[in-house]
Amino acid sequence: MDENLNKPQGETLGYDDSNIITLEGLEHVRRRPGMYIGKLGDGSHIDDGIYVLLKEVLDNSIDEYRQGVGRSIDVKVKEGKVEVRDYGRGIPLGKMIEAVSIMNTGGKYDSKAFKKSVGLNGVGTKAVNALSSKFIVQGFRDGVSRKAEFSKGKLVSDSDLFNDTSERGTYIYFEPDNTLFENYNYKDEYIETMIRNYAYLNTGLSINYNGKKIFSKNGLTDLLNENITADSLYPIIHLKGEDIEIAFTHSDQYGEEYYSFVNGQHTTQGGTHQAAFREAVARTIKEFYAKNMELADIRNGLIASVAVSVEEPIFESQTKTKLGSRDMGKDGPSVSKFIGDFLKKELDNYLHKNSETAETLLRKIMDSEKERKAMAGVTKIAKERAKKANLHNKKLRDCRVHFSDTKGTRLDETSIFITEGDSASGSITKSRDVETQAVFSLKGKPLNTFGLTKKIVYENEEFNLLQSALNIEEGLEGLRYNKVIIATDADVDGMHIRLLLITFFLNFFPDLIKKGHVYILQTPLFRVRNKKETFYCYSEEERLSAMEKVGANPEITRFKGLGEISPDEFKHFIGADIRLDQVSLKKEDLVKELLEFYMGKNTMERQNFIIDNLVVEEDVA
Repeated sequence: MDENLNKPQGETLGYDDSNIITLEGLEHVRRRPGMYIGKLGDGSHIDDGIYVLLKEVLDNSIDEYRQGVGRSIDVKVKEGKVEVRDYGRGIPLGKMIEAVSIMNTGGKYDSKAFKKSVGLNGVGTKAVNALSSKFIVQGFRDGVSRKAEFSKGKLVSDSDLFNDTSERGTYIYFEPDNTLFENYNYKDEYIETMIRNYAYLNTGLSINYNGKKIFSKNGLTDLLNENITADSLYPIIHLKGEDIEIAFTHSDQYGEEYYSFVNGQHTTQGGTHQAAFREAVARTIKEFYAKNMELADIRNGLIASVAVSVEEPIFESQTKTKLGSRDMGKDGPSVSKFIGDFLKKELDNYLHKNSETAETLLRKIMDSEKERKAMAGVTKIAKERAKKANLHNKKLRDCRVHFSDTKGTRLDETSIFITEGDSASGSITKSRDVETQAVFSLKGKPLNTFGLTKKIVYENEEFNLLQSALNIEEGLEGLRYNKVIIATDADVDGMHIRLLLITFFLNFFPDLIKKGHVYILQTPLFRVRNKKETFYCYSEEERLSAMEKVGANPEITRFKGLGEISPDEFKHFIGADIRLDQVSLKKEDLVKELLEFYMGKNTMERQNFIIDNLVVEEDVA
């Protein structure tokens, strides 16, 4: 008999006083950074932690402006080093050290001072301090200043008060700890997008980013004008009230597109305020026309932004990408009622006063209704077919965690690989993380959908099942995977399939790309090895470098397709070291013209372009 069976359980497991640990200062933030800033990352994705660090510092400066103090903020980011200087009231100097280094310490617990701030949990700059190899804070108040330096959350130096005639405010400098954020690098485009959003939401504020002045005169109207990639059918409707600002229009694109904000925080995953707006705007329009309209027809082609100020908001994660609050404040109305009442009054008045816009909007809704009815029978049959296919798991090898789940710690890691052929999907399926990685297998080349209506999404089996797998028919709120990864061979056919899939998304689900969910999987072109070392190379330059490292007589393999890569090898390419290229979409991309040229019927023009720009690849010896 096992002698441990009669022992107390604690003794068997070696559990005693020595196992009880008290973490000092900011040590908990360093041990569990994901609880405070989401994923660490190297800066290649907009949701990586280094951008959250910058945002936490900027949020404090924005809060000062929202309190009516300081009309400009200076931001400098160079070689991974960040400086932010605002001209607000400045941190009270006597408590400056505590404010940036002791958890649950801050001025935002007093709702009188910061009634509608983003950060109310006393973490913000403390997390930045803890996760930075160097962190400097300096406060300027009433002709005196104080400066302190930290390293990984621990105080290194602290000055006494000294005379300084600089303008009031706060200066923060930090360098993210490269032992946590390995090989990190800030992307200018991501920072500028973040700063532009701050400017749109705070008209009158100037943010000087690396010497470039960013500001907005027209708030959310400017935001939509900068982000719309299709022509507006009517001038943007812009409505403002206390604690709410709304801007929207319609275009001929399919689906819906939303930019939502709470207290200046960009809620990329929406939440109660976005859901309330989505419902209320459609119902208000329906009541205005007093017609029996489907809400989906009203919202089809809608491009909108909604910003609300909520007292002590509750978010569903520390990174604050989805609002969970159901009420505007302790004694205020529900978010749904507040937004509904505002639209009922202001939008109804607007449409009565702007008859031309009202007529254009009605035509758009009628066109959407007509198209929906024309494809009603096809849609019903297609949904049943997709449901049966998913039940029998013919196309989709699903994962256990989903992006649309309301609970879970790995939601941002969820992804689906769209592959070509059974061999490639087989390799990925055997190599994947079954918790967070799903696989969808294409059968041959998908259809070129340029110029086709959404009816084809339901008539074409591949697209119907793909739409169903992603769960995006009713919009992105049901999206089941954070990353939609196109995984095709790096040959001509693979590139063509990529284009066809991207064309499909651009035509019918452009918001999937705009919200940064679509990626291209990079897989190695070559394997270079000898008896001791193996290198996987993603370019000709990497191949040449690997050949130098392995020395004479290397074995060189050219991977012609994903199916040639064994599952044991594939797990390296879709794991922690996965290489992804994000598919982006901006107004200046001229999507309509781009698709017309590359996917349209101008065969001869395109053929001449290819001949003029042809690059012949040399064979690898």
